[in-house]
Amino acid sequence: MSVPVPLVFNAPRRGMPPTHLADLDEEGRREAVKELGLPAFRADQLARQYYARLEADAEKMTDLPAAVREKVGSALFPTLLTPVKHVACDDGTTRKTLWKANDGTLLESVLMRYPDRATLCISSQAGCGMACPFCATGQAGLTRNLSTAEIVDQVRAAAAAMRDGEVAGGEGRLSNVVFMGMGEPLANYKRVVAAVRRITSPAPEGLGLSQRSVTVSTVGLAPAIRKLADEGLSVTLAVSLHTPDDELRDTLVPVNNRWTVAEVLDAAKYYADQTGRRVSIEYALIRDINDQGWRADLLGKKLHKALGSRVHVNLIPLNPTPGSKWDASPKDVEREFVRRVIAQGVSCTVRDTRGQEIAAACGQLAAEN
Repeated sequence: MSVPVPLVFNAPRRGMPPTHLADLDEEGRREAVKELGLPAFRADQLARQYYARLEADAEKMTDLPAAVREKVGSALFPTLLTPVKHVACDDGTTRKTLWKANDGTLLESVLMRYPDRATLCISSQAGCGMACPFCATGQAGLTRNLSTAEIVDQVRAAAAAMRDGEVAGGEGRLSNVVFMGMGEPLANYKRVVAAVRRITSPAPEGLGLSQRSVTVSTVGLAPAIRKLADEGLSVTLAVSLHTPDDELRDTLVPVNNRWTVAEVLDAAKYYADQTGRRVSIEYALIRDINDQGWRADLLGKKLHKALGSRVHVNLIPLNPTPGSKWDASPKDVEREFVRRVIAQGVSCTVRDTRGQEIAAACGQLAAEN
Protein backbone atom coordinates (compact mmCIF):
# COMPACT_ATOMS: atom_id res chain seq x y z
CA MET A 1 0.00 0.00 0.00
CA SER A 2 1.42 3.36 -1.03
CA VAL A 3 1.57 6.33 1.27
CA PRO A 4 0.88 9.77 -0.26
CA VAL A 5 3.96 11.97 -0.15
CA PRO A 6 3.54 15.69 0.62
CA LEU A 7 4.31 17.69 -2.52
CA VAL A 8 5.73 21.18 -2.73
CA PHE A 9 4.42 23.66 -5.27
CA ASN A 10 5.83 27.17 -5.78
CA ALA A 11 7.23 27.34 -2.27
CA PRO A 12 10.90 28.28 -2.66
CA ARG A 13 12.89 28.47 0.56
CA ARG A 14 15.17 31.23 -0.67
CA GLY A 15 14.58 34.58 -2.29
CA MET A 16 14.66 35.05 -6.05
CA PRO A 17 17.71 36.59 -7.76
CA PRO A 18 17.90 40.25 -8.82
CA THR A 19 15.95 41.29 -11.89
CA HIS A 20 17.74 40.67 -15.19
CA LEU A 21 16.99 41.85 -18.72
CA ALA A 22 15.73 38.35 -19.56
CA ASP A 23 13.05 38.66 -16.86
CA LEU A 24 11.53 41.63 -18.71
CA ASP A 25 9.20 41.82 -21.68
CA GLU A 26 9.44 44.64 -24.23
CA GLU A 27 7.47 47.08 -22.10
CA GLY A 28 9.52 46.16 -19.03
CA ARG A 29 12.76 46.78 -20.89
CA ARG A 30 11.59 50.21 -22.01
CA GLU A 31 10.63 51.13 -18.46
CA ALA A 32 13.95 49.88 -17.08
CA VAL A 33 15.94 51.92 -19.60
CA LYS A 34 13.84 54.98 -18.80
CA GLU A 35 14.55 54.57 -15.07
CA LEU A 36 18.27 54.49 -15.88
CA GLY A 37 17.93 57.83 -17.64
CA LEU A 38 18.81 56.37 -21.04
CA PRO A 39 17.10 57.04 -24.37
CA ALA A 40 14.35 54.61 -25.39
CA PHE A 41 16.31 53.08 -28.26
CA ARG A 42 18.74 51.55 -25.75
CA ALA A 43 16.06 48.99 -24.75
CA ASP A 44 16.12 47.42 -28.21
CA GLN A 45 19.91 47.73 -28.36
CA LEU A 46 20.41 45.89 -25.08
CA ALA A 47 17.98 43.17 -26.08
CA ARG A 48 19.87 42.63 -29.35
CA GLN A 49 23.13 42.35 -27.45
CA TYR A 50 21.74 39.66 -25.19
CA TYR A 51 19.47 37.67 -27.50
CA ALA A 52 21.14 38.12 -30.91
CA ARG A 53 24.82 38.50 -29.97
CA LEU A 54 24.48 36.28 -26.88
CA GLU A 55 26.38 38.85 -24.83
CA ALA A 56 25.63 39.07 -21.11
CA ASP A 57 28.52 41.33 -20.02
CA ALA A 58 27.67 45.02 -20.30
CA GLU A 59 31.37 45.92 -20.33
CA LYS A 60 31.68 44.16 -23.69
CA MET A 61 28.71 45.97 -25.24
CA THR A 62 30.77 48.39 -27.29
CA ASP A 63 27.76 50.15 -28.80
CA LEU A 64 26.95 51.41 -25.29
CA PRO A 65 28.74 54.54 -24.07
CA ALA A 66 31.56 53.46 -21.76
CA ALA A 67 30.29 55.81 -19.05
CA VAL A 68 26.99 53.92 -18.65
CA ARG A 69 28.15 50.31 -19.02
CA GLU A 70 28.73 49.75 -15.31
CA LYS A 71 25.34 51.21 -14.42
CA VAL A 72 23.58 49.14 -17.08
CA GLY A 73 25.44 46.00 -16.04
CA SER A 74 24.51 46.41 -12.40
CA ALA A 75 20.85 47.13 -13.15
CA LEU A 76 20.08 44.75 -16.02
CA PHE A 77 22.87 42.20 -16.33
CA PRO A 78 23.67 40.87 -12.84
CA THR A 79 25.63 37.63 -12.97
CA LEU A 80 22.99 34.98 -12.43
CA LEU A 81 24.86 31.74 -13.06
CA THR A 82 28.56 31.00 -12.69
CA PRO A 83 29.92 27.70 -14.04
CA VAL A 84 31.43 25.61 -11.24
CA LYS A 85 32.59 22.87 -13.59
CA HIS A 86 32.10 21.40 -17.03
CA VAL A 87 32.39 17.65 -17.45
CA ALA A 88 32.37 16.01 -20.86
CA CYS A 89 32.07 12.53 -22.36
CA ASP A 90 31.03 10.85 -25.62
CA ASP A 91 34.23 12.19 -27.22
CA GLY A 92 33.37 15.66 -26.02
CA THR A 93 29.95 15.83 -27.68
CA THR A 94 28.11 15.66 -24.34
CA ARG A 95 28.90 18.37 -21.82
CA LYS A 96 27.30 18.74 -18.43
CA THR A 97 27.59 22.04 -16.58
CA LEU A 98 27.17 22.56 -12.87
CA TRP A 99 26.07 26.15 -12.24
CA LYS A 100 26.11 28.16 -9.05
CA ALA A 101 23.49 30.87 -8.71
CA ASN A 102 24.32 34.10 -6.87
CA ASP A 103 22.76 32.76 -3.65
CA GLY A 104 24.88 29.60 -3.78
CA THR A 105 22.13 27.39 -5.22
CA LEU A 106 23.42 24.63 -7.50
CA LEU A 107 21.74 23.54 -10.73
CA GLU A 108 22.64 21.68 -13.89
CA SER A 109 22.28 21.70 -17.65
CA VAL A 110 23.46 19.20 -20.26
CA LEU A 111 24.42 20.03 -23.85
CA MET A 112 24.31 17.08 -26.26
CA ARG A 113 25.59 17.34 -29.82
CA TYR A 114 24.34 14.92 -32.46
CA PRO A 115 25.16 14.82 -36.19
CA ASP A 116 21.91 16.59 -37.09
CA ARG A 117 21.15 18.72 -34.02
CA ALA A 118 22.36 20.09 -30.69
CA THR A 119 20.02 19.66 -27.73
CA LEU A 120 20.21 21.39 -24.36
CA CYS A 121 18.55 19.87 -21.31
CA ILE A 122 17.80 22.66 -18.82
CA SER A 123 16.63 23.00 -15.23
CA SER A 124 13.56 24.97 -14.17
CA GLN A 125 14.00 24.53 -10.41
CA ALA A 126 16.92 23.92 -8.08
CA GLY A 127 15.95 20.51 -6.79
CA CYS A 128 12.44 19.15 -7.14
CA GLY A 129 9.45 18.68 -4.87
CA MET A 130 7.88 15.74 -6.73
CA ALA A 131 9.71 13.09 -4.66
CA CYS A 132 9.97 10.37 -7.31
CA PRO A 133 12.08 7.71 -5.55
CA PHE A 134 14.21 6.68 -8.57
CA CYS A 135 15.27 10.26 -9.38
CA ALA A 136 18.32 11.90 -7.79
CA THR A 137 16.75 15.36 -7.99
CA GLY A 138 13.46 14.17 -6.54
CA GLN A 139 15.22 12.67 -3.58
CA ALA A 140 17.14 15.89 -2.93
CA GLY A 141 13.94 17.92 -2.47
CA LEU A 142 13.15 21.43 -3.67
CA THR A 143 15.49 24.31 -2.90
CA ARG A 144 13.70 27.00 -4.91
CA ASN A 145 12.20 27.94 -8.26
CA LEU A 146 14.51 29.41 -10.85
CA SER A 147 13.74 32.85 -12.21
CA THR A 148 12.80 33.33 -15.85
CA ALA A 149 16.25 34.78 -16.52
CA GLU A 150 18.06 31.91 -14.79
CA ILE A 151 16.24 29.52 -17.11
CA VAL A 152 16.86 31.61 -20.23
CA ASP A 153 20.52 32.19 -19.40
CA GLN A 154 21.22 28.44 -19.47
CA VAL A 155 20.05 28.53 -23.09
CA ARG A 156 21.97 31.69 -24.01
CA ALA A 157 25.18 30.22 -22.56
CA ALA A 158 24.74 26.98 -24.52
CA ALA A 159 23.97 28.86 -27.73
CA ALA A 160 27.16 30.87 -27.24
CA ALA A 161 29.15 27.69 -26.54
CA MET A 162 27.90 26.13 -29.77
CA ARG A 163 28.58 29.29 -31.76
CA ASP A 164 32.11 29.56 -30.39
CA GLY A 165 33.00 25.91 -31.01
CA GLU A 166 33.40 24.98 -27.35
CA VAL A 167 31.75 21.58 -27.90
CA ALA A 168 33.50 18.88 -29.94
CA GLY A 169 32.64 19.14 -33.63
CA GLY A 170 33.47 22.78 -34.19
CA GLU A 171 31.24 25.80 -34.48
CA GLY A 172 27.53 25.07 -34.63
CA ARG A 173 24.06 26.12 -33.61
CA LEU A 174 21.85 25.17 -30.71
CA SER A 175 18.67 23.72 -32.19
CA ASN A 176 16.63 22.07 -29.41
CA VAL A 177 15.79 22.75 -25.78
CA VAL A 178 14.18 20.28 -23.39
CA PHE A 179 12.88 21.15 -19.94
CA MET A 180 13.98 17.81 -18.52
CA GLY A 181 16.71 18.86 -16.11
CA MET A 182 16.24 19.54 -12.43
CA GLY A 183 12.72 20.38 -11.32
CA GLU A 184 9.09 20.06 -12.39
CA PRO A 185 8.58 22.79 -15.01
CA LEU A 186 4.83 23.11 -14.51
CA ALA A 187 5.34 23.68 -10.77
CA ASN A 188 7.17 26.88 -11.77
CA TYR A 189 4.54 27.61 -14.38
CA LYS A 190 4.60 31.38 -14.86
CA ARG A 191 8.38 31.65 -15.14
CA VAL A 192 8.70 28.60 -17.38
CA VAL A 193 6.10 29.89 -19.85
CA ALA A 194 7.81 33.30 -19.86
CA ALA A 195 11.14 31.56 -20.48
CA VAL A 196 9.66 29.56 -23.37
CA ARG A 197 8.50 32.81 -24.96
CA ARG A 198 11.98 34.36 -24.55
CA ILE A 199 13.66 31.26 -25.96
CA THR A 200 11.40 31.10 -29.03
CA SER A 201 10.65 34.74 -29.90
CA PRO A 202 12.82 36.20 -32.67
CA ALA A 203 15.46 38.77 -31.71
CA PRO A 204 15.30 41.28 -30.16
CA GLU A 205 12.46 39.66 -28.18
CA GLY A 206 14.20 36.33 -27.69
CA LEU A 207 16.71 33.72 -28.85
CA GLY A 208 14.73 32.68 -31.90
CA LEU A 209 14.50 28.89 -31.52
CA SER A 210 11.49 27.18 -33.06
CA GLN A 211 8.66 26.44 -30.62
CA ARG A 212 8.47 22.97 -32.15
CA SER A 213 12.07 22.43 -31.05
CA VAL A 214 11.21 23.03 -27.38
CA THR A 215 9.92 20.25 -25.13
CA VAL A 216 8.30 20.84 -21.75
CA SER A 217 8.25 17.80 -19.51
CA THR A 218 5.94 17.15 -16.57
CA VAL A 219 5.20 14.32 -14.16
CA GLY A 220 1.52 14.99 -14.74
CA LEU A 221 0.18 18.19 -13.19
CA ALA A 222 -3.11 17.84 -15.04
CA PRO A 223 -4.56 21.36 -14.50
CA ALA A 224 -1.27 22.95 -15.57
CA ILE A 225 -1.16 20.77 -18.71
CA ARG A 226 -4.59 22.11 -19.66
CA LYS A 227 -3.47 25.67 -18.92
CA LEU A 228 -0.39 25.21 -21.10
CA ALA A 229 -2.62 23.94 -23.90
CA ASP A 230 -4.40 27.31 -23.91
CA GLU A 231 -1.20 29.43 -24.11
CA GLY A 232 -1.11 29.43 -27.91
CA LEU A 233 2.28 27.71 -27.95
CA SER A 234 3.30 24.76 -30.14
CA VAL A 235 5.93 23.23 -27.88
CA THR A 236 6.07 19.47 -27.40
CA LEU A 237 4.49 18.16 -24.22
CA ALA A 238 6.33 15.25 -22.60
CA VAL A 239 4.56 13.38 -19.80
CA SER A 240 6.70 11.29 -17.46
CA LEU A 241 4.26 8.44 -16.96
CA HIS A 242 6.62 5.56 -16.02
CA THR A 243 3.79 3.07 -15.49
CA PRO A 244 0.20 2.76 -16.80
CA ASP A 245 -1.40 1.62 -13.53
CA ASP A 246 -2.30 3.83 -10.58
CA GLU A 247 -1.24 1.32 -7.94
CA LEU A 248 2.45 1.43 -8.91
CA ARG A 249 2.40 5.05 -10.08
CA ASP A 250 1.24 6.23 -6.65
CA THR A 251 4.67 5.10 -5.45
CA LEU A 252 6.89 5.83 -8.48
CA VAL A 253 5.36 9.25 -9.18
CA PRO A 254 3.72 10.43 -5.93
CA VAL A 255 1.83 13.26 -7.67
CA ASN A 256 -0.38 10.43 -8.97
CA ASN A 257 -2.05 10.51 -5.56
CA ARG A 258 -3.46 13.85 -6.68
CA TRP A 259 -4.03 13.26 -10.41
CA THR A 260 -4.52 9.69 -11.61
CA VAL A 261 -3.26 8.16 -14.84
CA ALA A 262 -6.70 8.65 -16.40
CA GLU A 263 -6.76 12.34 -15.44
CA VAL A 264 -3.23 12.89 -16.77
CA LEU A 265 -4.01 11.20 -20.09
CA ASP A 266 -7.24 13.17 -20.39
CA ALA A 267 -5.25 16.39 -19.93
CA ALA A 268 -2.70 15.16 -22.49
CA LYS A 269 -5.55 14.53 -24.94
CA TYR A 270 -6.77 18.09 -24.37
CA TYR A 271 -3.24 19.35 -25.10
CA ALA A 272 -3.11 17.35 -28.35
CA ASP A 273 -6.59 18.57 -29.33
CA GLN A 274 -5.76 22.24 -28.69
CA THR A 275 -2.28 22.33 -30.21
CA GLY A 276 -2.36 19.65 -32.87
CA ARG A 277 0.94 18.35 -31.45
CA ARG A 278 1.81 14.76 -30.75
CA VAL A 279 2.40 14.06 -27.06
CA SER A 280 5.56 12.31 -25.89
CA ILE A 281 5.29 9.77 -23.08
CA GLU A 282 8.46 9.28 -21.05
CA TYR A 283 8.87 5.84 -19.51
CA ALA A 284 11.98 5.02 -17.45
CA LEU A 285 12.29 1.25 -17.66
CA ILE A 286 13.23 -0.14 -14.24
CA ARG A 287 14.25 -3.76 -13.75
CA ASP A 288 11.50 -5.89 -12.17
CA ILE A 289 9.49 -2.79 -11.24
CA ASN A 290 7.65 -1.49 -14.32
CA ASP A 291 9.07 -3.60 -17.18
CA GLN A 292 6.55 -6.46 -17.20
CA GLY A 293 4.92 -7.47 -20.47
CA TRP A 294 1.42 -6.88 -19.16
CA ARG A 295 2.35 -3.30 -18.30
CA ALA A 296 3.58 -2.79 -21.87
CA ASP A 297 0.23 -4.10 -23.15
CA LEU A 298 -1.73 -1.89 -20.75
CA LEU A 299 0.37 1.16 -21.59
CA GLY A 300 -0.21 0.70 -25.31
CA LYS A 301 -3.95 0.15 -24.87
CA LYS A 302 -4.47 3.19 -22.63
CA LEU A 303 -2.39 5.48 -24.84
CA HIS A 304 -4.09 4.33 -28.04
CA LYS A 305 -7.52 4.84 -26.51
CA ALA A 306 -6.69 8.32 -25.16
CA LEU A 307 -4.53 9.73 -27.95
CA GLY A 308 -4.72 7.46 -30.98
CA SER A 309 -1.82 8.20 -33.32
CA ARG A 310 -0.94 11.46 -31.55
CA VAL A 311 1.42 9.87 -29.07
CA HIS A 312 4.93 8.48 -28.99
CA VAL A 313 6.57 6.51 -26.18
CA ASN A 314 10.18 7.33 -25.31
CA LEU A 315 11.51 4.35 -23.43
CA ILE A 316 14.39 5.46 -21.20
CA PRO A 317 16.93 2.93 -19.91
CA LEU A 318 17.27 3.97 -16.28
CA ASN A 319 20.46 5.84 -15.46
CA PRO A 320 21.08 4.45 -11.96
CA THR A 321 22.15 6.81 -9.21
CA PRO A 322 24.90 5.80 -6.76
CA GLY A 323 23.60 3.63 -3.92
CA SER A 324 20.16 3.28 -5.49
CA LYS A 325 18.25 0.00 -5.47
CA TRP A 326 16.81 0.88 -8.90
CA ASP A 327 18.50 -0.54 -12.00
CA ALA A 328 17.96 -0.61 -15.76
CA SER A 329 16.08 -3.48 -17.35
CA PRO A 330 18.00 -6.06 -19.43
CA LYS A 331 18.12 -5.41 -23.17
CA ASP A 332 15.93 -8.40 -24.05
CA VAL A 333 13.23 -7.16 -21.66
CA GLU A 334 13.56 -3.69 -23.18
CA ARG A 335 13.12 -5.04 -26.72
CA GLU A 336 10.06 -7.08 -25.73
CA PHE A 337 8.51 -4.06 -24.01
CA VAL A 338 8.93 -1.99 -27.19
CA ARG A 339 7.44 -4.78 -29.32
CA ARG A 340 4.36 -5.08 -27.15
CA VAL A 341 3.68 -1.33 -27.04
CA ILE A 342 3.96 -1.14 -30.83
CA ALA A 343 1.62 -4.11 -31.13
CA GLN A 344 -1.09 -1.95 -29.53
CA GLY A 345 -0.74 0.62 -32.32
CA VAL A 346 1.49 3.11 -30.47
CA SER A 347 4.92 4.16 -31.72
CA CYS A 348 7.72 3.43 -29.27
CA THR A 349 11.48 3.87 -29.40
CA VAL A 350 14.36 3.62 -26.93
CA ARG A 351 16.01 6.94 -26.14
CA ASP A 352 19.71 7.27 -26.86
CA THR A 353 21.42 7.36 -23.47
CA ARG A 354 24.35 9.64 -22.93
CA GLY A 355 26.62 10.76 -20.14
CA GLN A 356 26.38 7.90 -17.66
CA GLU A 357 30.06 8.30 -16.81
CA ILE A 358 29.55 12.00 -15.97
CA ALA A 359 26.60 11.52 -13.62
CA ALA A 360 24.15 12.72 -16.27
CA ALA A 361 21.05 11.66 -14.39
CA CYS A 362 19.40 14.88 -13.27
CA GLY A 363 20.68 16.03 -9.92
CA GLN A 364 23.66 13.71 -9.60
CA LEU A 365 26.34 16.31 -10.20
CA ALA A 366 24.74 18.81 -7.83
CA ALA A 367 24.39 16.12 -5.18
CA GLU A 368 28.08 15.27 -5.45
CA ASN A 369 28.98 18.91 -4.88
